[in-house]
Amino acid sequence: MPGTFPEFMHHDAVVERYWDSLFTEFAGFQIAVCDDAGGILAAGHCIPVFWDGTMRDLPAGLDGVLERVMSGPAGRAPTVVSALLAVVPPAHRGRGLSSVVLKAMKTIAAARGLGALIAPVRPTLKELYPLTPMERYARWEREDGLPFDPWLRVHHRLGARILEVATDSMVITGTVSEWEDWTDMHFPESGPYVVPGALRPVEMDLERDLGVYTEPNVWMRHPVGAEG
Repeated sequence: MPGTFPEFMHHDAVVERYWDSLFTEFAGFQIAVCDDAGGILAAGHCIPVFWDGTMRDLPAGLDGVLERVMSGPAGRAPTVVSALLAVVPPAHRGRGLSSVVLKAMKTIAAARGLGALIAPVRPTLKELYPLTPMERYARWEREDGLPFDPWLRVHHRLGARILEVATDSMVITGTVSEWEDWTDMHFPESGPYVVPGALRPVEMDLERDLGVYTEPNVWMRHPVGAEG
Protein backbone atom coordinates (compact mmCIF):
# COMPACT_ATOMS: atom_id res chain seq x y z
CA MET A 1 0.00 0.00 0.00
CA PRO A 2 2.32 2.76 -1.24
CA GLY A 3 2.14 6.24 0.19
CA THR A 4 1.12 5.10 3.67
CA PHE A 5 4.60 5.60 5.16
CA PRO A 6 7.41 8.03 4.27
CA GLU A 7 9.83 6.70 1.68
CA PHE A 8 12.73 6.11 4.08
CA MET A 9 10.59 3.62 6.04
CA HIS A 10 10.80 1.25 3.07
CA HIS A 11 14.58 0.87 3.43
CA ASP A 12 15.04 -1.10 6.64
CA ALA A 13 17.59 -3.81 5.78
CA VAL A 14 16.15 -6.37 8.21
CA VAL A 15 12.63 -5.91 6.87
CA GLU A 16 13.88 -6.15 3.29
CA ARG A 17 15.73 -9.38 4.12
CA TYR A 18 12.86 -11.22 5.75
CA TRP A 19 9.53 -9.68 4.73
CA ASP A 20 8.78 -11.95 1.79
CA SER A 21 9.09 -14.99 4.08
CA LEU A 22 5.96 -13.86 5.92
CA PHE A 23 3.89 -14.88 2.90
CA THR A 24 5.52 -18.28 2.48
CA GLU A 25 6.45 -19.51 5.96
CA PHE A 26 3.79 -17.62 7.93
CA ALA A 27 0.93 -17.09 5.49
CA GLY A 28 -1.67 -17.97 8.14
CA PHE A 29 -0.60 -14.95 10.18
CA GLN A 30 -1.25 -12.37 7.44
CA ILE A 31 -4.56 -10.52 7.35
CA ALA A 32 -6.52 -8.73 4.64
CA VAL A 33 -9.79 -6.91 5.27
CA CYS A 34 -11.73 -6.81 2.00
CA ASP A 35 -14.92 -5.27 0.67
CA ASP A 36 -17.61 -7.26 -1.11
CA ALA A 37 -15.80 -6.89 -4.42
CA GLY A 38 -12.53 -8.24 -3.03
CA GLY A 39 -10.80 -4.87 -2.75
CA ILE A 40 -8.38 -4.61 0.16
CA LEU A 41 -9.49 -2.07 2.77
CA ALA A 42 -6.82 -2.82 5.38
CA ALA A 43 -4.02 -5.28 6.02
CA GLY A 44 -2.22 -6.72 9.00
CA HIS A 45 0.98 -8.67 9.41
CA CYS A 46 2.02 -10.66 12.46
CA ILE A 47 4.24 -13.60 13.33
CA PRO A 48 4.59 -16.19 16.12
CA VAL A 49 7.64 -15.66 18.32
CA PHE A 50 9.16 -16.95 21.55
CA TRP A 51 9.02 -14.51 24.47
CA ASP A 52 9.44 -15.65 28.06
CA GLY A 53 7.22 -12.86 29.38
CA THR A 54 9.95 -10.77 31.00
CA MET A 55 10.98 -7.26 30.05
CA ARG A 56 14.56 -8.45 29.65
CA ASP A 57 13.56 -10.95 26.97
CA LEU A 58 11.47 -8.56 24.86
CA PRO A 59 12.90 -8.28 21.34
CA ALA A 60 14.51 -4.94 20.48
CA GLY A 61 11.47 -4.12 18.37
CA LEU A 62 10.16 -4.92 14.91
CA ASP A 63 13.62 -5.74 13.56
CA GLY A 64 14.35 -7.81 16.65
CA VAL A 65 11.19 -9.89 16.23
CA LEU A 66 12.04 -10.73 12.64
CA GLU A 67 15.63 -11.62 13.50
CA ARG A 68 14.57 -13.78 16.45
CA VAL A 69 12.07 -15.73 14.36
CA MET A 70 14.08 -16.00 11.15
CA SER A 71 17.63 -16.46 12.43
CA GLY A 72 17.42 -16.95 16.20
CA PRO A 73 18.10 -20.12 18.23
CA ALA A 74 16.29 -23.19 16.94
CA GLY A 75 13.98 -25.34 19.01
CA ARG A 76 12.13 -22.64 20.91
CA ALA A 77 8.39 -22.95 20.33
CA PRO A 78 6.58 -19.62 19.96
CA THR A 79 4.71 -18.41 23.03
CA VAL A 80 3.04 -15.26 21.65
CA VAL A 81 2.13 -13.56 18.41
CA SER A 82 3.87 -10.29 17.62
CA ALA A 83 2.20 -7.70 15.46
CA LEU A 84 4.49 -6.28 12.80
CA LEU A 85 2.32 -3.89 10.83
CA ALA A 86 -1.28 -2.77 10.48
CA VAL A 87 -2.08 -0.63 7.47
CA VAL A 88 -5.23 1.29 6.64
CA PRO A 89 -4.87 3.50 3.54
CA PRO A 90 -6.01 7.12 4.01
CA ALA A 91 -9.14 6.60 1.90
CA HIS A 92 -10.45 3.99 4.33
CA ARG A 93 -9.53 5.52 7.67
CA GLY A 94 -12.11 6.53 10.25
CA ARG A 95 -14.10 3.31 9.83
CA GLY A 96 -12.65 1.31 12.71
CA LEU A 97 -10.67 -0.97 10.41
CA SER A 98 -7.52 -0.79 12.50
CA SER A 99 -9.45 -2.34 15.38
CA VAL A 100 -10.68 -5.07 13.03
CA VAL A 101 -7.07 -5.89 12.12
CA LEU A 102 -5.93 -6.02 15.75
CA LYS A 103 -8.89 -8.20 16.75
CA ALA A 104 -7.99 -10.58 13.91
CA MET A 105 -4.43 -10.81 15.24
CA LYS A 106 -5.76 -11.63 18.71
CA THR A 107 -8.02 -14.29 17.21
CA ILE A 108 -5.05 -15.85 15.41
CA ALA A 109 -3.08 -15.96 18.67
CA ALA A 110 -5.99 -17.48 20.62
CA ALA A 111 -6.70 -20.10 17.94
CA ARG A 112 -3.12 -21.31 18.16
CA GLY A 113 -3.05 -21.37 21.95
CA LEU A 114 -0.51 -18.57 22.19
CA GLY A 115 -0.63 -16.51 25.33
CA ALA A 116 -0.73 -12.93 24.12
CA LEU A 117 -0.44 -10.51 21.24
CA ILE A 118 2.50 -8.15 21.65
CA ALA A 119 3.03 -5.16 19.40
CA PRO A 120 5.85 -2.69 18.75
CA VAL A 121 3.47 0.22 18.20
CA ARG A 122 4.42 3.20 16.02
CA PRO A 123 2.43 6.10 17.53
CA THR A 124 0.53 8.05 14.90
CA LEU A 125 1.28 11.59 16.06
CA LYS A 126 4.81 11.11 17.40
CA GLU A 127 6.25 12.52 14.17
CA LEU A 128 4.81 15.91 15.20
CA TYR A 129 6.90 15.78 18.37
CA PRO A 130 10.26 14.38 17.20
CA LEU A 131 12.27 16.08 19.96
CA THR A 132 10.17 14.63 22.78
CA PRO A 133 11.61 11.34 24.08
CA MET A 134 9.31 8.42 23.39
CA GLU A 135 9.45 7.48 27.09
CA ARG A 136 7.59 10.71 27.87
CA TYR A 137 5.36 10.83 24.80
CA ALA A 138 4.03 7.30 25.38
CA ARG A 139 2.72 8.38 28.79
CA TRP A 140 0.89 11.50 27.63
CA GLU A 141 -2.82 11.33 28.41
CA ARG A 142 -5.98 13.18 27.47
CA GLU A 143 -8.25 14.69 30.09
CA ASP A 144 -10.29 11.48 30.13
CA GLY A 145 -7.21 9.47 31.11
CA LEU A 146 -6.86 7.69 27.76
CA PRO A 147 -3.58 7.83 25.82
CA PHE A 148 -2.99 11.06 23.92
CA ASP A 149 -1.86 9.26 20.78
CA PRO A 150 -4.70 7.87 18.61
CA TRP A 151 -2.97 4.60 17.73
CA LEU A 152 -1.91 3.92 21.30
CA ARG A 153 -5.51 4.70 22.23
CA VAL A 154 -6.87 2.08 19.79
CA HIS A 155 -4.64 -0.57 21.36
CA HIS A 156 -5.59 0.57 24.88
CA ARG A 157 -9.31 0.32 24.15
CA LEU A 158 -8.80 -3.26 23.00
CA GLY A 159 -7.19 -4.18 26.32
CA ALA A 160 -3.50 -3.57 25.60
CA ARG A 161 -1.17 -2.04 28.15
CA ILE A 162 2.27 -0.52 27.71
CA LEU A 163 5.24 -2.74 28.56
CA GLU A 164 8.18 -0.46 27.73
CA VAL A 165 9.68 1.63 24.96
CA ALA A 166 11.42 -0.22 22.14
CA THR A 167 14.23 2.29 21.66
CA ASP A 168 15.79 0.53 18.65
CA SER A 169 12.74 -0.97 16.96
CA MET A 170 13.91 -0.21 13.41
CA VAL A 171 17.30 0.93 12.12
CA ILE A 172 17.44 2.53 8.69
CA THR A 173 20.76 3.51 7.15
CA GLY A 174 21.71 5.08 3.85
CA THR A 175 24.19 7.35 2.18
CA VAL A 176 23.66 11.09 2.40
CA SER A 177 22.49 11.17 -1.21
CA GLU A 178 20.04 8.34 -0.56
CA TRP A 179 18.58 10.23 2.37
CA GLU A 180 18.31 13.33 0.20
CA ASP A 181 16.39 11.30 -2.38
CA TRP A 182 14.14 9.75 0.27
CA THR A 183 13.31 13.04 1.98
CA ASP A 184 13.68 15.79 -0.67
CA MET A 185 15.95 17.53 1.84
CA HIS A 186 19.59 18.63 1.78
CA PHE A 187 22.05 17.91 4.57
CA PRO A 188 24.88 20.48 4.38
CA GLU A 189 26.66 19.41 7.58
CA SER A 190 26.86 16.55 10.04
CA GLY A 191 24.42 16.41 12.92
CA PRO A 192 20.81 15.57 13.80
CA TYR A 193 18.00 16.56 11.44
CA VAL A 194 14.24 16.66 11.95
CA VAL A 195 12.86 14.77 8.96
CA PRO A 196 9.14 14.69 8.08
CA GLY A 197 7.68 11.35 9.13
CA ALA A 198 10.53 10.44 11.48
CA LEU A 199 9.72 9.93 15.15
CA ARG A 200 13.11 11.25 16.24
CA PRO A 201 15.94 13.12 14.48
CA VAL A 202 18.01 11.41 11.81
CA GLU A 203 21.77 11.51 12.43
CA MET A 204 23.90 12.57 9.46
CA ASP A 205 27.66 11.97 9.27
CA LEU A 206 29.05 13.59 6.13
CA GLU A 207 32.59 12.32 6.70
CA ARG A 208 31.32 8.73 6.68
CA ASP A 209 28.66 9.48 4.04
CA LEU A 210 26.13 7.89 6.34
CA GLY A 211 22.69 8.74 7.66
CA VAL A 212 21.19 6.65 10.46
CA TYR A 213 17.63 6.67 11.73
CA THR A 214 16.87 4.58 14.81
CA GLU A 215 13.13 4.45 15.33
CA PRO A 216 11.59 4.06 18.76
CA ASN A 217 8.29 2.22 19.13
CA VAL A 218 6.19 1.31 22.16
CA TRP A 219 5.83 -2.31 23.24
CA MET A 220 2.25 -3.11 24.20
CA ARG A 221 0.71 -6.41 25.31
CA HIS A 222 -2.81 -7.58 24.45
CA PRO A 223 -4.30 -10.46 26.46
CA VAL A 224 -6.00 -13.11 24.36
CA GLY A 225 -8.38 -16.00 24.90
CA ALA A 226 -10.00 -16.23 28.33
CA GLU A 227 -7.66 -13.52 29.65
CA GLY A 228 -8.70 -11.11 26.89
